[in-house]
Amino acid sequence: MDKERLKTYARQIHDFYLKAKRMPSYAEMLKIFRLRSKNAVAKRIEGLLQAGLVAKDAAGRLLPSGLQKPVRLLGFIKAGFPSPAEEETVDLMSLDEYLIANPDATYLLKVDGDSMIDAGILAGDLVLVQRNLTPRHGDIVVACVDDEWTLKYFEKIGGTVRLRAANKKYQP
Repeated sequence: MDKERLKTYARQIHDFYLKAKRMPSYAEMLKIFRLRSKNAVAKRIEGLLQAGLVAKDAAGRLLPSGLQKPVRLLGFIKAGFPSPAEEETVDLMSLDEYLIANPDATYLLKVDGDSMIDAGILAGDLVLVQRNLTPRHGDIVVACVDDEWTLKYFEKIGGTVRLRAANKKYQP
């Protein structure tokens, strides 16, 4: 079976998984793949398994492995005093893309500092960040202040916006 056709089947399974939040049954794959027999589905699944596009657990159930996209680890984020605003990919880390709504706008940062400890975010923690141009009051955001990046609570009261640390020893 050619690789492009296998990728199409993998995408169809992926699309089903995103909508249903579970892997499809063989009966459902009959419809998804537009096939006439479960034996034909089994052959497609075998091809997907050999290509590493899906996997099975110990009980033989289909798992969504191989449909993962790595998330960039950009570097460290200060949770204390801001650090210079530079973006440099440090590493790629594989996460299950089904848990991430927008993989292209998602990245990891390693926390450096203690300004968010009361939010349970400690130095050395990895924070998963999704770019969003419209933060809401109370969101934890990555913000650029004086050309340096920092992790803080976003607060908007009336027309006033402020960033607030989650550590009493830091002023907003």
